[in-house]
Amino acid sequence: MTTNTTFFAISATQRWHDFWRGAIGGWILDQGLHIVMIFIGAVLAVRFVTWIAQQITRQLDVGFAESDALVRSEATKHRQAVASVIQWVSIVIIAIWGVVEIADVLQFSMGGLIAPATVVGAALGFGAQQLVKDLLSGFFVIVEKQYGFGDLVELTVSGINAPARGTVENVTLRVTRLRSSDGELFTIPNGQIVKTVNLSKDWARAVIDIPVSTSTDLNRVNEVLHEVCDHALDNPLLGELLLDAPTLMGVESIEVDTVTLRMVARTLPGKQFEAGRQLRVLVMRALGRAGIVTAADAKVNLVEDDAVPAAQAAEEAHKIARESVRR
Repeated sequence: MTTNTTFFAISATQRWHDFWRGAIGGWILDQGLHIVMIFIGAVLAVRFVTWIAQQITRQLDVGFAESDALVRSEATKHRQAVASVIQWVSIVIIAIWGVVEIADVLQFSMGGLIAPATVVGAALGFGAQQLVKDLLSGFFVIVEKQYGFGDLVELTVSGINAPARGTVENVTLRVTRLRSSDGELFTIPNGQIVKTVNLSKDWARAVIDIPVSTSTDLNRVNEVLHEVCDHALDNPLLGELLLDAPTLMGVESIEVDTVTLRMVARTLPGKQFEAGRQLRVLVMRALGRAGIVTAADAKVNLVEDDAVPAAQAAEEAHKIARESVRR
C-alpha cells in the first residue's frame, strides 16, 4: 500500500513538473505572466490617474461646499474641467498602450491590420462625424474657457427652440451637463451648441425695474431710490453679494399710467437673481415708508417694516392714489 501511494505521488509530481516544462506551461510562465503583469499595470495606472483627478477636484471643492455665498473663481472652474478631460484622455492612452503591449507579447503583427484599419477608419469617419464635431467643440470650450463647473449658462442648441439654461455640473470633450432650476439634468453634445451665454463670467448684473404711477413726483422717487443705493452695501445679506453700490439708471420706459425706473447692480458671479430679490425688498420698503404708489400696491401688500407697518403704509399709499384720481 505504501509503495502504491509513493508511486502515485511521484507520478503526480512528475506530471506537474512536465506540465510546466511543456509548451502550455512554458507559455503561461513566459507570455501569460507577462500579459497578466501588463494588465495589472494598466489597471493600477488607471486607478492612480483617477485618484489624482479626485484629489484635484476635492482640493478645488474646499471652501465651496458649505457656503452658498462663496463663488468659484474662473481659474478654479477651468482647472476642474481640464482635470476631468486629462483623466479620461489618460485612461484612453493607457488602454491603447495595454492593447499594443499585449499584442506585442502575443507576437501579433499590427502591420496586417493597416489595410483593414484604413477601410474601417474611412467608414467610421463618415459615420462618426458628429462625434468628431462634439470632441472638437468640447476641446475649444475648455481651451477658450467659455464656461466651467459651477457656471450659470444659457446654451442655444441646434434643433431646439428654447435655450437650455442651468448650472454646469460637468464638462467633458463630448458633452456638457446642466442642472436646471427645476432639478432637471440636461446632457447636451458639445457639437450641437450654437451659442453660449455665460451668466456668471467674472461678475454678473442684477437689473431691477420699478414701476410707479405717472402722477408720482419723480424727483422724490429718485431721492428715495438713491438712498437705497447708498445704503445697500450696509445690508448684511446684500453686502456679501454686491461688488459695488447699485446705480439708478433713470426712466426706462413710459406707459399710459406707469413710469418704469431701472436700477442695476454688479454682483458676484451667479448671484444676480438673489441680489435682485433682496434689492426689490429694500426698494418696496423704502417706497412704502415714503408713501409712494407703485404698480404693485393695488394687488399685494407691502413688505412688513419695523418703522412703518405694512397695513399703515398701504393705507397711506391708497389714500394718496385716491387723491390723485380726484384731481
